[in-house]
Amino acid sequence: MHYRKFGPERINVSEVGLGCWQLGGDWTQVSDDQANDILKNALEQGITFFDTADVYGGGRSETLIGDFLKQHRTEVFVATKAGRMSMFPDQYSRDGLRECIEASLRRLQRPALDLLQLHCIPFEVMKQGDVWEWLEAFREQGLIRQYGASVETMEEAEWCLDHVERLASLQIIFNIFRQKPLQSVLDKAAHQQVGILARLPLASGLLSGKMKRETKFDPTDHRHYNADGAAFNVGETFAGLPFEKGVELAAALDAYREPTLPMAMWALRWILDHAAVSVVIPGASRAKQVVSNAMASSLLPLSDETHRDLRAFYQDQVHEHIRGPY
Repeated sequence: MHYRKFGPERINVSEVGLGCWQLGGDWTQVSDDQANDILKNALEQGITFFDTADVYGGGRSETLIGDFLKQHRTEVFVATKAGRMSMFPDQYSRDGLRECIEASLRRLQRPALDLLQLHCIPFEVMKQGDVWEWLEAFREQGLIRQYGASVETMEEAEWCLDHVERLASLQIIFNIFRQKPLQSVLDKAAHQQVGILARLPLASGLLSGKMKRETKFDPTDHRHYNADGAAFNVGETFAGLPFEKGVELAAALDAYREPTLPMAMWALRWILDHAAVSVVIPGASRAKQVVSNAMASSLLPLSDETHRDLRAFYQDQVHEHIRGPY
């Protein structure tokens, strides 16, 4: 595992992290034992960055992480999020946000949150500015060490870079199918030493190369109930692509990768080749997936020719099919 400097404080974190949405059980069944195996494998692979949120399983993901880390007594950077549990979409207040932070602290069993991210809150709320003042006050009080934002659009990301003085990080959707951050956000974030967390790196599994047009998902899986954006931003599921089109595009990527290299590992390597990315945060519903994801860190960078080809592939074949705010 290789490590990178994260945010203005330049903290060393593993360049491959662990996304922990699945531990909440919102869209895939993960038992407590399975969750512990996933977290244990992450540590064994050198992963030191866990990304979760208070809304994942109504706090279950945070609770599992907190219990696990209490038992293992190891140094892990835990990033969590708030803003979707009780205040969304228009009930944001200083007291409400403080209550969310204190609840996360209890579940994670930590004296302070390493990183608190606003969880895709409405853009208008971000622009009003109060929420950033509250976060700064909570940082000064020692409840949180750093703060950032998980955002849906590059307009939101750029606004944060331009207007938030102590911004530590931005969490964005970034993968082979979602290359818009390359236009401006990555370079600007790197210049300002703002950490970039790349979520949805495998486009909800499309970039594993294992899905077929006839693949079916459980009704409780967001890949079933949010495939067309019925529950939340469609971009959070299959990177905004219609499922059948995404399967077609994933198959087309075989022309660009080394055939002996698993597509998921190759797709993660593509993200890691961008130095502005601090951490890529794939999820894992099975322990062995953690091992495969971590191996992307040890791969050699993709060739310049491959990067040029994939940029053209995105522009010519992918971009026009992406739906939702972007």
